[in-house]
Amino acid sequence: MPQAGDRRLGQAVMKAKRQNKQRLAALIRRELGLVVDPGSLFDVQVKRIHEYKRQLLNLLQVIARYHAIVARPDADWQPRTVVMAGKAASAYVAAKSIVRLAHDVGRVINADARVGDRLKLVFLPNYSVSLAEAIIPAADLSEQISTAGTEASGTGNMKFALNGALTIGTWDGANIEMAQAMGVDNMFVFGLRAEAVARVKELGYDPRVHYEENVQLRDVIDALLRGDFSPDEPDRYRPLIESLLYNDNYMLLADFASYMHAQDQVDRLYRDPAAWAEKAVRNIAAMGRFSSDRTIREYVEQIWDGNR
Repeated sequence: MPQAGDRRLGQAVMKAKRQNKQRLAALIRRELGLVVDPGSLFDVQVKRIHEYKRQLLNLLQVIARYHAIVARPDADWQPRTVVMAGKAASAYVAAKSIVRLAHDVGRVINADARVGDRLKLVFLPNYSVSLAEAIIPAADLSEQISTAGTEASGTGNMKFALNGALTIGTWDGANIEMAQAMGVDNMFVFGLRAEAVARVKELGYDPRVHYEENVQLRDVIDALLRGDFSPDEPDRYRPLIESLLYNDNYMLLADFASYMHAQDQVDRLYRDPAAWAEKAVRNIAAMGRFSSDRTIREYVEQIWDGNR
């Protein structure tokens, strides 16, 4: 798409994005009393809360970023606003624990003066179509991070891309089709692929190896086990976190380092507004392939006519 590099087009797209971010920031302030910077990178994950969708992996990287900012407060950090939303089944204990953890982590980070506007974590309640209409157009980055081989399809990522968000995700579900349509260089792909996930599990996956070898990951896990984000109940998240150390069915610890590397790539690209805008335009344009018109036409030609 030769027009993708047109600077005026990119600026127009980013102007519209900024207006949508201002609208979401106003909603967050109105609903939660929290002030977020529309100039920060809006990093968004909204979907049903489930272990395989790995909202917990997202929270691990948020905590890692928080630790890094506190350790080096004078560094030139790319400001981020991490937005999460979604509903958990009433009897799904782990999912409800992840939601509670998101609130606890946000409460600590958002009140830490050492961090300021460089990092905010927002969990918006009562996710709905109306809320999605405010969140999706405001997203700069779309988190599509399910364990490879577990996402049967997934079309929410297409809605984000159509609205000019870049995707950080695993080689899974509709992420694959999107990458094929727009070019994999226009996404941030990380993590084990489905074949590798199966092979590692077959050979005998030991998540503690990653905990012991990755200092950044170990600091995050230890903070959760100590109760740094739940001082009133230090063991609140012990069952959730120990399940990662001894089972980790969805390979969060195995993908952590690759995920953090991809997040570093996100930060670097976002600092180049023209390059980011060009990729956003390419995302928008590539979503034309996934229109209902094309889908129905192919059903008519390949399935319905073929079965007469």
